[in-house]
Amino acid sequence: MASGITGAASAANAKGTTKTSQQELAGNFTQFLTLLTTQLKNQNPLDPMDTNQFTQQLVQYAGVEQQLKSNDRLDAILTNAKSSSAASATGFIGQTITADGRTTTLKDGAAQWTLTPQRAAKQATMTISDAKGNVVATQTKALAEGAQSFTWDGRSSSGFTSANGTYSIKVDAVDVTGTKIVVDTKVKGTVSSIDLSGSEPVLLVGKSKVPVSAVQDIGAKLST
Repeated sequence: MASGITGAASAANAKGTTKTSQQELAGNFTQFLTLLTTQLKNQNPLDPMDTNQFTQQLVQYAGVEQQLKSNDRLDAILTNAKSSSAASATGFIGQTITADGRTTTLKDGAAQWTLTPQRAAKQATMTISDAKGNVVATQTKALAEGAQSFTWDGRSSSGFTSANGTYSIKVDAVDVTGTKIVVDTKVKGTVSSIDLSGSEPVLLVGKSKVPVSAVQDIGAKLST
C-alpha cells in the first residue's frame, strides 16, 4: 500500500510540474504576441518592419515551446519509472540473494565490502574507485582465510572526505609464498531493508549495501 501511495504521489508531483511549465509557456507566449502586436501597430508606415523576421521569431519560439513540453513529458516518465522500480524492489525484503559485491554505497562515512580469500593473504591491496572509475583510495593489509568484512571510512588517499555515492573495489592479494590468490567479493545473505533515497534502490544485506542491479541470484541456499 505504501509503495502505491508513493507512486501515486510521485506521478501527481510530475503532473503538477508539467502543468506549471505549460502555464508559464502559455503566459510567455501570450506576452510575446502582445509585444509583437504592439510593435506592428506602432510601426512607421514609411518604414514598415520586416514581417519575415517576425515569422522566423514565431517559428523559433514555437520550437522552444515544443522542446520544453517534451522535456516535461520525459521527466514525468522517469519519475514514474523510478516509482515502479522502488515498488518492485520491496519484493527483495526477506529474500536470500547472491550479488556481485564489487560495488557498494558510501553513506554516513562508511562503505563495506565482503572479502573472501581462497586462502590467507599475507598482503592484500584494496583499490577503491568512484563511479567514474577514478581511484580515490588504496589500503594494504593482511587477510585471513574465509569471508570477512572490509570497511572504508570514505577518506581518500589525499586525506579528503569522499562524497556519498557508489564505489567499487579491486583486490590484489598474495599468500606467504608470493603467489597471487583470488579474493571473492560476492555478497550472500538475506535482505533486511531497502534504501530508496538514491537513483537506484540499494539492498541492505547484513552490513553490506548492494545495488539492485548487482543481484545475480535470488533464493540461493547459503552454504554452512
